[in-house]
Amino acid sequence: MQDIIKLQRDTVDEHIQTENAKDWQGVYKTFVQDGGAYFDVGPLATRFLGLSGVNDFNQAITVSFPDFQIIVTGEYDTPGCSIREVTIDGHHLGAYGGVPASGNHVRFELAAFFLFGSGENAGKILCERIYFDNEILMRQVRGEAGAPAGIGLAEIPRILA
Repeated sequence: MQDIIKLQRDTVDEHIQTENAKDWQGVYKTFVQDGGAYFDVGPLATRFLGLSGVNDFNQAITVSFPDFQIIVTGEYDTPGCSIREVTIDGHHLGAYGGVPASGNHVRFELAAFFLFGSGENAGKILCERIYFDNEILMRQVRGEAGAPAGIGLAEIPRILA
């Protein structure tokens, strides 16, 4: 069981590192390659099917927030599923949710569930499923005064260090 957890952790680490580097080919290599991969965006009630769907989602987000960075704040693993609490930090430089680029800084927390394949695909991501408060993000994108930026999970490691 420890071997599968280590394999999952290594895959998720590689996945997030390549996302931060905007190395999309590296990101796609972390997914199962048999056409069964998909990406779920909970707050948008949308599923992106196949590696082409994963690509479509990543390209759309990169247009909207090209400098986004992912800061991992929590890690939880069980065989077949790894969960990461993260803070997303970047700037709104392309249309998102019908709002044209504002240049506003955005920072919000997100929970990502990585569901893994089985058998020979046990170390590959079958599905990435994300949950975040889209209204918090939209308030920041619109530049609303006093828009919340989450509860500050990304600051906790610096405080404890």
